[in-house]
Amino acid sequence: QVQLVESGGGLVQAGGSLRLSCAASGSIYSVNALGWYRQTPGRQRELVAVITRGGTINYADSVKDRFTISRDNTKNTLYLQMNSLKPEDTAVYYCYLLTDYGYWGQGTQVTVSS
Repeated sequence: QVQLVESGGGLVQAGGSLRLSCAASGSIYSVNALGWYRQTPGRQRELVAVITRGGTINYADSVKDRFTISRDNTKNTLYLQMNSLKPEDTAVYYCYLLTDYGYWGQGTQVTVSS
């Protein structure tokens, strides 16, 4: 069983920064992708950033040049550095791990005030 635990969310003013972390534990084999998604009420969950098995990194257009996804394999941890935050970045952020199955974390709230 795989568990993903996010942390690092909170309340920040527009223009500020936050770093999200996602700690993975359990039987993790053959990772195909790691990523961050976000969701606001009444909307579908949307991709924010992803690292593929081959190391390719993709970002949503709305966060390019502001957010950076990274991983520390020694700590089994995925990060999302978020800079120049905007009120429209307010959402619940979810960590995602894809092996033969997809796993989600419980989510962490990010609120950006104007």
